[in-house]
Amino acid sequence: MKKIVPFGILVIVVILAFLFPGNVAAAKPATTYVGADIAWLLISTALVLLMTPGLAFFYGGMVRKKNVISTMLQSFVCMGLITIIWVVFGFSMAFGDDVGGYGIIGNPKSFFMMQNTLGVAWLGGTIPVILFAMFQLKFAVITPALITGAFAERIRFNSYLIFITLFIVVIYIPLAHATWHPEGLFFKYGVLDFAGGTVVHMSAGWAALASALYLKQRNKVEEAHTPARISYVILGTGLLWFGWFGFNAGSALGAGELAATALATTTTASAAAAMSWIFFDILRGKKPSAMGACIGAVVGLVAVTPAAGYITVSSSLIVGIVAAVVSNLVVIWRSKTNIDDTLDVFPCHGVGGMVGMLMTGIFATKSVNSFGAEGLAYGETTLFVKHLVALVSVSAFAFFGSLLLLKITDMISKLRVSEADELAGLDMSQHDEEL
Repeated sequence: MKKIVPFGILVIVVILAFLFPGNVAAAKPATTYVGADIAWLLISTALVLLMTPGLAFFYGGMVRKKNVISTMLQSFVCMGLITIIWVVFGFSMAFGDDVGGYGIIGNPKSFFMMQNTLGVAWLGGTIPVILFAMFQLKFAVITPALITGAFAERIRFNSYLIFITLFIVVIYIPLAHATWHPEGLFFKYGVLDFAGGTVVHMSAGWAALASALYLKQRNKVEEAHTPARISYVILGTGLLWFGWFGFNAGSALGAGELAATALATTTTASAAAAMSWIFFDILRGKKPSAMGACIGAVVGLVAVTPAAGYITVSSSLIVGIVAAVVSNLVVIWRSKTNIDDTLDVFPCHGVGGMVGMLMTGIFATKSVNSFGAEGLAYGETTLFVKHLVALVSVSAFAFFGSLLLLKITDMISKLRVSEADELAGLDMSQHDEEL
């Protein structure tokens, strides 16, 4: 029976595609379209998709050789599974008409099976709804992939697919709607999240911590954790940094000065964080390492994500430096506990996202983005307080919600592999493949 269910779901999807063929006779294209904006968002969408294979290399190089393929596949498979969910009902629930005026979820009927997405500009802007939907899809794809580093080397693949399906529907979509939809709860409250520090990184970080706690430690009789390929980590970091320009600058939703500013703050924060991680390690008496430089660069990218289109370039230097030091300290703390967050997803993405959210509340300024607000550094306390409130509420929702989903998944399909399968390595035990 368990073998029939996954294929049966695909059959249902095919039937729905026949019943809802989409905009066969599309409406007259919106006259507000701007070719340059459409071109930039097409490129940005491709750039953000590249981040997921980049993450696969980044994580794959960090685990042991017998788990490289399984770890990389956990990222790669998100491009398939999440795309189907998003096209069928996910985009509609995230960005469809608000249900009940609560600002928590969208109407699944608004864009079900990508209906009503052609010939219409997103929010009356300069790009088509279908392009915005595909751009946002890439964010939804990479978010569950980020979580995988926390339970690497010990989760059953089938159970992983169930968990990320539940995560996208129950955690990610409500956060995306609440934060980015004009009628969203956080949006109306005044929370600023330019490209996903709250929606993507905080949700993934807290889910990672919940996963590490729930799945407990890896087998203690295992050999020491030796990264399989540091070169993979460097390659993955390069792909992530490259793709992040689409992630952040693309979130300007147009080819203009705001996109250029977001690109500048993105690369500056990442550079500052990479060097800060190295220098902090030297201060602690460690040798500067390629792994440290790569992790630092990614932490900088994570932290600047919510702030990229709201802060100045000089402020992004502070964001990168502070985020790297704070995340490094949390990694040190985590290493002294029994929390087996395999690849330190929570210290890097969860904590990095929270630092970025708070830094947005400090350094945001309307001189960069008139749709933003003035932060603490400019004499206003309102935005910072709102971000503190949102930080606490999002953290609680993502952490406890993920714990519940892990328990539900475990009841449906056991989460952890057996001790024998873990010792053999997930590449062989789960996929019958090897590096």
